[in-house]
Amino acid sequence: MAEEIRERKSLKFFRYLREQDRGKRFAIGFALLITLTVFLHFREVRVEMLDPGSLAERYVVAQVDFNYPDRQATSILRQQAMAEIGPIYKLFTKEINQRRIDFDQAIADGKVSTKGVNAQDLFNAGDLVDTVLGEVLFTTPATKNKMQEVGIDTSRLEVLTALQEDESISLSPNIWQKIREKNEGLNPHALDTVIQFYAQFGYSLKEDITEEQSVRDLIASQVPEKRQRVKAGSSIVEQGERVTSRHVNMMQGMKDALSEKQSLLHPMTILGNFVFALIIVVLGAFYFNIYKKSFYRSTRQIGLYCSILIVTLVLAKLTEYTLLHSSSHLIELARYPLFTPFLAILLCILLDQEIALFSALFFSAIIAISLSFDSNRVLTLNFIAAIVAILSTRNLRRRKEVFIVCVKVWLATLPILIGFNLIFNVFWSLSTLTDIISSLVFLGSTAILVAGILPIFESVFHTTTDITLMEYMDPNNQLLRRLSIEAPGTYQHSLVVGSLAEAAAQAIGANGLFCRVATLYHDIGKLNNPHYFTENQMGGFNIHQLLTPQESTQVIISHVPDGAALGRKHGLPESFIDVIDQHHGTTLVYYFYCKQIEQMGGDADNVDEMQFRYPGPKPCSKETAIIMIADTIEAASRSLEDVNEEKLMEMTNRLVSDKAEEGQFDNCDITFKELGQVKMALVKTLGVARHIRIKYPEKGK
Repeated sequence: MAEEIRERKSLKFFRYLREQDRGKRFAIGFALLITLTVFLHFREVRVEMLDPGSLAERYVVAQVDFNYPDRQATSILRQQAMAEIGPIYKLFTKEINQRRIDFDQAIADGKVSTKGVNAQDLFNAGDLVDTVLGEVLFTTPATKNKMQEVGIDTSRLEVLTALQEDESISLSPNIWQKIREKNEGLNPHALDTVIQFYAQFGYSLKEDITEEQSVRDLIASQVPEKRQRVKAGSSIVEQGERVTSRHVNMMQGMKDALSEKQSLLHPMTILGNFVFALIIVVLGAFYFNIYKKSFYRSTRQIGLYCSILIVTLVLAKLTEYTLLHSSSHLIELARYPLFTPFLAILLCILLDQEIALFSALFFSAIIAISLSFDSNRVLTLNFIAAIVAILSTRNLRRRKEVFIVCVKVWLATLPILIGFNLIFNVFWSLSTLTDIISSLVFLGSTAILVAGILPIFESVFHTTTDITLMEYMDPNNQLLRRLSIEAPGTYQHSLVVGSLAEAAAQAIGANGLFCRVATLYHDIGKLNNPHYFTENQMGGFNIHQLLTPQESTQVIISHVPDGAALGRKHGLPESFIDVIDQHHGTTLVYYFYCKQIEQMGGDADNVDEMQFRYPGPKPCSKETAIIMIADTIEAASRSLEDVNEEKLMEMTNRLVSDKAEEGQFDNCDITFKELGQVKMALVKTLGVARHIRIKYPEKGK
């Protein structure tokens, strides 16, 4: 029973996720949540690094307790340790080689007894003696003891109480014993013969500088680094003080302590950043659910929004890392980076201004508390720059205008940057100039990035911006050129409907530019059979006289699916395809429906009404509904002999009421109040377009 209840709850949960694409939106939001958590968690620690030899411009105080490596004290300790190492000597290589020559000569002269051994045994034994004598080293007892203390191998060392370079000494029996112990299968008698010969001579010593330095370096490396303790609040460097390497070490030590204090790998730290990111995401979700319902319920728009945020967060983090880890101290040249204008411009172009403003506010706060910059100034500069960007992007129609927007934002940042300096009683300085130049670099990069990344977002998320709309309004577009040549009546009809739809959309705050441009393409399906439509028929002959009402209806209806197919073939935006599919909704081809009833003796029951209806779907947006109304009214107005505002309003009210009663507006969120505003705008615009001119008298001969 319990298992059945769990299964039922599980099915209910998955059914909830499937409704209105909640599961997809949840996945997109979760991806943003993880990205934001990582952004907040991995914070860089910024400590202003001072250049040795420069004068400190301000006081620097320890922010936390920390230890720092006192390299000067460590160096002294290492020098003391190395001073305990005395000279190390070795035997002259030439003397060893000479002994070998003397030995070979003694054998040749018969001065050495070779009884019981052969020449090869003596040769091998001589090689071993030469090798060992070349490796043996000599030093004082104190040096050997010091080397043993730090774990250095002393097996090659021989101790002599008094050593002097070039002094001739007799080798101790210990050395000859070591040679015997290294005997590797040699003839013992041959080895003793060689040793007896070599032992009768004295040997000179030579100081081995290389070995001495190697031992001293090794001992120095064994000395632990000396570290000093600094309490929080202690002065590190005074204003105007000459910066030394000790000050630099202290600053680096404080930076390391601040980095360790973050505890990036501690579960509680990760959880804290996750909770903070979750609060931000949940607040954003509540805001959009209350004030932007259509946006909140659109998986495509939510995906686009989160993608822009993620890209901006990644760019901000990469910029911070580059500035802080640059060996050229770029952080001092770019003290106030600008990231929010990039986000604001993209959101304005691809979504809307309200979303951009809300997001800019939150994002400015996030980067101010998360990035290693002057938080108050970065927050102020980024938010004001974002507001200027939003206001300047309002009427953006061409891609190159993005650069103009960024120039306006840059000009707006100039008084802010100067104001930052005035706070410290400085009107102009070198830092002011670098701040102005760096802001120009940031905004120039923003313009380039926006212009480059905008087509990618448009393509991936099938979003149509005003910039794209202006490009599709070009009369030289292949489809529009074909329409103007092959179906001129339809082209003129589309131009008039576009003007009507734009005026109506602007009256209710909808996208007028979209209505105007999309309307140019809404009837491109008529290109397949242009002469079947009355606006393209010339000479008075109507080809429908040769067809039955059913055949005529199918030809008329076919311009919708034909237009959608043609639009996809030429790569029109999906929003244009939606207008093509929906601008007739599921309305009735009334003229031929009535003709069919007339042929059936006036009995409507004998006529299948569905054969005379467009396949739909019904309009799913305000813009498509406006285009449907404008298309219908413009076509109907051509049948009016006497055009005046009263007759236009009567006709408009009747046609709009008919479509509302049929439920053509059920799938879009247009209100009755907005329908009234749309009708008023259409009548006014159509009345101006169809105004009556006075009749001029004929010119006499």
